[in-house]
Amino acid sequence: MFKRLLKPLKSRKVRVALATVVVAYAAEFGLDVSEGMVMTIIGVGVALILGVAVEDAGVKAAGNKPEDMKPVD
Repeated sequence: MFKRLLKPLKSRKVRVALATVVVAYAAEFGLDVSEGMVMTIIGVGVALILGVAVEDAGVKAAGNKPEDMKPVD
């Protein structure tokens, strides 16, 4: 059961979303940052999630799995 709870954490989108939410709540409840900084952090989190989604869609459209992809030298 513990593995089932941790399985979503393998996703980059889930990790970025969790980090973004944690920072937003920390700023709301005591972290001394401006509202503009919080909005910037949320914006970067959303941009990263959308970028990963586009990357995943491109890999799927090409018929490859992400683990099949080899780094370009």
